[in-house]
Amino acid sequence: MKDRTKLAIIIAVFLAAYYIPFSKINVQKAFLEAFFMLQEYAREHVLFCLVPAFFIAGAIAVFVNQAAVMKYFGAQAKKILSYSVASVSGTILAVCSCTVLPLFAGIYKRGAGIGPATAFLYSGPAINVLAIILTARVLGPELGIARAVGAIIFSVVIGLAMAFIYRKQETQRNEKAINFGAGAEETMRPLWKNGLYFLTLVLILIFAAWGKPEQPVGFWNFIFQIKWYFTIVLLGLLGWQLWRWFKKYELQEWVSQTWFFAWQILPLLFAGVLVAGFLMGRPNTNAGIIPAEWIQTALGGNSLGANLLASVAGALMYFATLTEVPILQGLLGAGMGKGPALALLLAGPALSLPNMLVIRSVIGTKKTMTFVVFVVIMATLSGMVFGGIFG
Repeated sequence: MKDRTKLAIIIAVFLAAYYIPFSKINVQKAFLEAFFMLQEYAREHVLFCLVPAFFIAGAIAVFVNQAAVMKYFGAQAKKILSYSVASVSGTILAVCSCTVLPLFAGIYKRGAGIGPATAFLYSGPAINVLAIILTARVLGPELGIARAVGAIIFSVVIGLAMAFIYRKQETQRNEKAINFGAGAEETMRPLWKNGLYFLTLVLILIFAAWGKPEQPVGFWNFIFQIKWYFTIVLLGLLGWQLWRWFKKYELQEWVSQTWFFAWQILPLLFAGVLVAGFLMGRPNTNAGIIPAEWIQTALGGNSLGANLLASVAGALMYFATLTEVPILQGLLGAGMGKGPALALLLAGPALSLPNMLVIRSVIGTKKTMTFVVFVVIMATLSGMVFGGIFG
């Protein structure tokens, strides 16, 4: 950390300590709400979502052939293949905007181009098949279909735009990756073994993070009831694979890379969750420093301001997987327009304040801001179009 950065942090902490009116009840409630939100995040997402994701990211960094990543996701890869895979990845991974971060960091570090990587970053949480089904059932088929179609289009358009804007930097990065990896020793293991190993890791993530459905009946609830049996079997299979197929130095490198991603991401995530909790509070608590009534009042109709506010609010708030649907149900009941509702659905699950902090640490400030601006603008315009048709 640079000295000027340290100085800026010290000054910011001093000004906050000097000017924040800690004696006011609403400020005290907001601070308490920030830690409640952090506790809720730690209990519901760290062990069963982030930890498996960190291990997958570490495995990508160690065991995935860099040449293969660059062939399918690099700057010179065929766009139809790379963006097709990246844009529908969320149908497999039921992850939130924070759980997808280690996976994004893993493929980007391994040589994926900024275009396919950001397409995956957006699509991972946005095209969650469970969330889309729940959206259609609770909020109506129009919003469900619009969310699915919009998310796929968003991921491709944003990825292509990022690749075009930063094409010179990506060309230089691609050349360095080729030169760096030219003499690297690849692990000699049959492709089917590596494939089964990664499939096991992904299935552990899916089942361990499987949330309880709204209705305690049906197929999704059945999977929830038996998810730990599946997870235990998968952990046993993983243990057997590690014992039979991997060498000691490979496992040490895997753990080392997993720790690297955890150390890089977790502190920023926790800081971001605290800030998001202080500003807006947990869903349906109205305990943040920003009153929920302000947002509800401003989101009626289908104006540019309402859609833009919904996009920005969604981008800053943290939504755990599937929680955005009941939140929007309450907002729609309070007078929110359908256009702003879609705008929030397209911006919210894919972005959050904690998510932005981590993305910045991976790809830098300029690229992060470009990505966020694209998401907000496209969500705003999509909301206006949808609201004009169905509002």
